[in-house]
Amino acid sequence: MSTADVEQLRKFVFKSRASENHEEEKLEIIIPELLQASYSFYTWPSAPILAWFLWEHRKELVGLHVLELGSGTALPGIVASKCGAEVTLTDSITLPKSLAHITRSCELNKLIPNQHIRIAGLSWGLFLTEISSIGPVDLILGSDCFYEPSVFEDIIITVSYCLEENPNAKFLCAYQERSSDWSIEHLLVKWNLKCKVINTSSLGESAGVDIRDLVGDHTIHLLEVTK
Repeated sequence: MSTADVEQLRKFVFKSRASENHEEEKLEIIIPELLQASYSFYTWPSAPILAWFLWEHRKELVGLHVLELGSGTALPGIVASKCGAEVTLTDSITLPKSLAHITRSCELNKLIPNQHIRIAGLSWGLFLTEISSIGPVDLILGSDCFYEPSVFEDIIITVSYCLEENPNAKFLCAYQERSSDWSIEHLLVKWNLKCKVINTSSLGESAGVDIRDLVGDHTIHLLEVTK
């Protein structure tokens, strides 16, 4: 086995503080990571931010149809599923190893594909049969999808298409700021999408968690995009 094939397991703990009326709630997620130079096999700092936001809004997730784009290690989607959402995890249909890694993430967290959660191949910007077979969507998730400017419009096209089919849905996107020159603003205007920035400065605070321990020195933004 090469070094690149070595798997390491990473634990993420989501919790709430106990109060007089409520006991502490706790959720532990185990994510497998491979020591490879690939986006799909590592949990980038945007994912815990989005996952914590979902955890703090877990009561709103119950029964929602959730679609995660570019799932990678699938932390946000798995959290949503554990909180009661009906989740479809996706990655490029041309990357079978990435889809297999998503399956591995689900199985480690006792989520059986096609029973508790769904996994599908979906390439950004391409309207394949998979996107129409997903069904109704209430919430679209994306963490660190905007890592390479050449794919920005493909992502926006995919989101726009999904929102066109599901006009009451929204896209929650966490991304890491890598360059001040990279922007999706003109693409949002081009595809007639609205966007607002969600304040994450107090994320995790109510549970006594310093979110900076998860993101380090990175600057992470959380956006809500709607039609």
